[in-house]
Amino acid sequence: MASKGTAKEGRRIGRPPAGARAGERVKDYPQLSVRVPGDVKARLQAISLVSARPQWRIITDAIDCYLRDRTDAERQRVHALAKGLRVRARSRHR
Repeated sequence: MASKGTAKEGRRIGRPPAGARAGERVKDYPQLSVRVPGDVKARLQAISLVSARPQWRIITDAIDCYLRDRTDAERQRVHALAKGLRVRARSRHR
């Protein structure tokens, strides 16, 4: 019998990981700094508030949407280039 005030077994204290995939933590993602016009930043903040989603998810969805509008050849090229960049970035951090 658990005493009063203890956490249930298997349940963690605090906010659950909120990454794009199960178990990933946003704080472990690489950071990106980009300059945008003030109205674009304001729209991003507004979309985030209205949709109750973090800004990084909105930007990720926007990139995915942009890629859907590209040709198959462009999407394949982007995928290949991104895969190569990820491999290089991982080997640099070892």
